[in-house]
Amino acid sequence: MKIGNKEFKIGSHTYIMGILNVTPDSFSDGGKFNTMDAALKQAERMIAEGADIIDIGGESTRPGYTLLSDEEEIARVVPTVEAVKKQFDIPVSVDTYKGNVAKAAIDAGADMINDIWGLKFDDVMAGVIAESGLPCCLMHNRKEPDYKNFMLDMLSDLYETVQIAEKAGIADEKIILDPGVGFGKTYENNLEVINKLEQLHALGYPVLLGTSRKSVIGLTLDLPVDERVEGTLATTVMGVMKKCSFVRVHDVKENKRVITMTEAILAR
Repeated sequence: MKIGNKEFKIGSHTYIMGILNVTPDSFSDGGKFNTMDAALKQAERMIAEGADIIDIGGESTRPGYTLLSDEEEIARVVPTVEAVKKQFDIPVSVDTYKGNVAKAAIDAGADMINDIWGLKFDDVMAGVIAESGLPCCLMHNRKEPDYKNFMLDMLSDLYETVQIAEKAGIADEKIILDPGVGFGKTYENNLEVINKLEQLHALGYPVLLGTSRKSVIGLTLDLPVDERVEGTLATTVMGVMKKCSFVRVHDVKENKRVITMTEAILAR
């Protein structure tokens, strides 16, 4: 899979997507990187530590988040995309579920769109991505965790997302799927999907795992957001063992080390 000017060897390695939130209110790092200077320094740091993609987000999607207007989200995201692309040679993803924001980000140079609603929030999103020809990560989400059979229902929801993508003209080789840990799921659902990640491969697409510092870790370990690195690393090891192609994380250095160690063991 080609993202930006970089080739990703799907199935042979777990790559790192580093999180860059240019928001005042994200659950883990809100306000830390919402100035241009701070955002660029964080991007530089993540690249030095081994990030393969930088994922820029302009709206917090934590529980109870405030919905932004398209214009406000664009005002946060577009200058950051332009600056990161100008200063660094790394693929840039934009974390948005709004078609207008995605189009503005693509026009600014984004290499990929990361949609937490799997094309189901905004009717124009699939067409925007298809027209751009860019790859996308499409996440599972629900408004309420009302499942009859959790894993089957989740896979069915993701299949619906894939059908929307295909109908719009998004090529199969441009699609990554994300099980959506922490979104539209109970605590038990989150643990189950991490344990059964291999089932997502039945759909035939690369898988991205995003668990970094999330509540499933905080609840399990009874720890605040800033003490969830070790818990995150445990989930990353699971992701590598279950053949996830990408992990989306805040703590790049630590996750890079644990991926390298896990892959070395599995290679023997």
